[in-house]
Amino acid sequence: MHAPSHPPIGLYVHVPFCASKCAYCDFASYAGREADIPRYVDAVIREIVRRGAETGHPRADTVFLGGGTPSLLDERQITRILDALHGAFPIEEGAEITCECNPGTLTARLAHALRKAGVNRLSIGAQARQARLLRLLGRIHDWQGVVASVETARQAGFDNINLDLMFGLPSQSVLDFRETLQAAIALSPTHLSCYGLIVEEGTPLCRDIAEGKLALPDEEAEREMYELARHTLAADGFDQYEISNFARPGHACRHNLGCWTRVPYLGFGCAAHSFFEQCRTMNPSRIDAYLAGDEPKTERISREEARFESMMLGLRLTRGVKNEDFADMHGMSIREAFGEKLDALINGGLLQWHEGALRLTRLGMDLQNSVLVELM
Repeated sequence: MHAPSHPPIGLYVHVPFCASKCAYCDFASYAGREADIPRYVDAVIREIVRRGAETGHPRADTVFLGGGTPSLLDERQITRILDALHGAFPIEEGAEITCECNPGTLTARLAHALRKAGVNRLSIGAQARQARLLRLLGRIHDWQGVVASVETARQAGFDNINLDLMFGLPSQSVLDFRETLQAAIALSPTHLSCYGLIVEEGTPLCRDIAEGKLALPDEEAEREMYELARHTLAADGFDQYEISNFARPGHACRHNLGCWTRVPYLGFGCAAHSFFEQCRTMNPSRIDAYLAGDEPKTERISREEARFESMMLGLRLTRGVKNEDFADMHGMSIREAFGEKLDALINGGLLQWHEGALRLTRLGMDLQNSVLVELM
C-alpha cells in the first residue's frame, strides 16, 4: 500500500460505445457494437482490480467516466464499474465523480442510479442549438433533448452540470453561436465547455470540407465566436479558467485541472492513457485488441519532456504556470528550464508574468501552438 501521505490521483474510464458515430469524431468510439458492452465491462473491471493491486491502491479524489457515450450502459453496468473503482482505490469523501452523457440516452432510471452510485457531476454533449448544425455534425438529438436531459438530471438530484458547446462549425454564423450560448445559459449550468471545431483527418466532416460540400467560417468569424463566449459568459458570472472552459465559482472541473497540472491518473478501457510515477501508459486503441488482452504501451517520461509537458498543459490555464509549483515539481525555475526562449515570447506579446506565474496573453491564446513550438 502507498503511504497515506501519497497525494490523491485521478481515475478515468473510457466507454467507447455510441448510438451513432459523429461526423467530426476521430476518438476511439464505436457505433453498433452494443452487444460487446457486457464483455467490455467485465474486461474493464478486471483491469481496475489488477491495476489497483499493481499500483498499491493509491487514494483518488476525482473520477471521470468518458467516451463514447457512458450513458449507453445500463444502471447495473455503470454501478459495477464504480463499485470496482471504490474497491480498488480509496476514493476520498467529497471526490468529484463525473459521467459524460449524450441527450436522449439519459433516462430517469439511469440518472437516479448514477446519483445513488456516487456520481455528482454530469457532462452533457449539447454542441449547438440549431437542428441543421446538429444534423451536420451527425448528432442524433435536438435542443429539446438537451433541455429534457438537464431536467432529468436535476430531478435525480444533480446540481453540478456541464454543457459542451462547439463553434467554428461549417455554415455556423456568429448569430447562431450567440443563440446557442443564450439557450445554454438559460438552462443554468454550473460549467460550460466551448470548443472550436478541429477538423480531424479521415473523418466524414473532413472529407466533405475537402470536396467542397461544406465550408468553414473564416478565421475572423471564428475568433469573434470565441470572444463572444468569453464576454457573454463573463457577464453572466462564469470564470474562464482554461482556454475552452468556463465555470461558476467553485465549479471548475477538478479532474481536468489535475490533468493540466500533471497530477497522476490511471485510465481504464480501450484507448485510455495513464500517467503514474513518471510513466505514460497507453491501452490498445481498438476495442477488439483491448478485449483480446493486448498489452498496453509504456514509456518513461524524461526530465526534459516532463518540463515541457508542464508548460504545454499548464499554459492552457488562464492562471498560467506558477513558478513556485514548477520549481517544486522539476527542481528548477521556469527561466532556468527555458532561458532566452522566454524573452522572445514575452517581448512578442505572447507570454507575460503575472503574480508569480507565466501565462499566455490574449494574443498568446490565439497562437498557443506557436508558443509551444518555440518552447519545445
